[in-house]
Amino acid sequence: MTRRPPAILALEDGRVFRGEGFGAETETTGEVVFNTAMTGYQEVMSDPSYFGQILTFTYPLIGNYGVNDEDWESDRLRAQGMVVRDLCEVPSNWRSTGTLHDLLAARGVPGISGLDTRALTRHLRDRGTMRGCLGVGAKNADELVDRARRSPKMEGLALADLVTCAEPYWWTEDGPSDVESATDRTRPLVVAFDFGIKWNILRLLRAEGFRVKVVPARTPASEVLAMNPDGVFLSNGPGDPEPLDFAIATAREVCAAVPTLGICLGHQLIGLAYGATTSKLKFGHRGANHPVIDRRTGVVEVTSQNHGFMVDAETLPEGEFELTHFSGNDHTLEGMVHRTLPIFSCQYHPEAAPGPHDSRPWFRVFADAIGKRRGKKVKPAVVGGIR
Repeated sequence: MTRRPPAILALEDGRVFRGEGFGAETETTGEVVFNTAMTGYQEVMSDPSYFGQILTFTYPLIGNYGVNDEDWESDRLRAQGMVVRDLCEVPSNWRSTGTLHDLLAARGVPGISGLDTRALTRHLRDRGTMRGCLGVGAKNADELVDRARRSPKMEGLALADLVTCAEPYWWTEDGPSDVESATDRTRPLVVAFDFGIKWNILRLLRAEGFRVKVVPARTPASEVLAMNPDGVFLSNGPGDPEPLDFAIATAREVCAAVPTLGICLGHQLIGLAYGATTSKLKFGHRGANHPVIDRRTGVVEVTSQNHGFMVDAETLPEGEFELTHFSGNDHTLEGMVHRTLPIFSCQYHPEAAPGPHDSRPWFRVFADAIGKRRGKKVKPAVVGGIR
């Protein structure tokens, strides 16, 4: 096996973890968080919502099925760094085209292995997520602690501008395109605001029967409404939602005009647009095994989650929203539906597949609302084959 350089993960409170480096031999800072999923490390590392974070995986063996050209949620790795217990350097899977180490090295992202991720996770659970500095090849832990303390806090950090697309594009059968597919032109139009959007959301919107145009985060609501969309989607994304004044104003305007669906950050923006507040969770919800209770039916969904902020349910205008979904772990708000307007928002990720399809009805409810407004049902374009 290849001999790896030493690596250090230093936290702002002075706690230091030592291990072996992999990926890029460099240094990075970010908010240190943990994810409880057993699989999906490539999707998670390429999820723009993890921008600004150093990601710890609680499952002990990571990299065992390698990486490939298909399991991407954006066009690049987005997390600042990766922390694992055991790194598999000999992956075994028929879809694998390379190793996790080689992918991170090629993309300039550092990783650390060989440390006690259980101890790190318990530390973060007890004291809350905190800033950290990860250095591959680093030797001076005190310097890394100092750099962690000087790095920006996630509270008050607006990150959407750093992950959004530069220009509008169409989402087609083959992925992003500058040109709309001719076969899509008879479908109802959904315009998706990109605050850090995941590609599987776009796949599922298209699978529900929509043609989908993605626009940059700061696109004016007036410009989007001038496209005469049948619906608007507000995407997931990284950072604190409260500083995104432009996005809150946009959410307020589009919600009043057309059927709107928001996921994760989009859910928080809808809450803020209607006068609610948001707050930071102690250590967040990140993983693929989180129970969510639909209070209308009592059904428990197995969900995928990735958020560090939440909408404060008690601050929403009384009687305006039906609060439909709550976390089975800490009872925080996970979903809501406006009582008179076609507005739907979900804090977790219904496009992911831990259940595997427990949460997909969010997309169909959105499609049905658009169909009702158009006077014609939106027919799904794909019956199966969506991850």
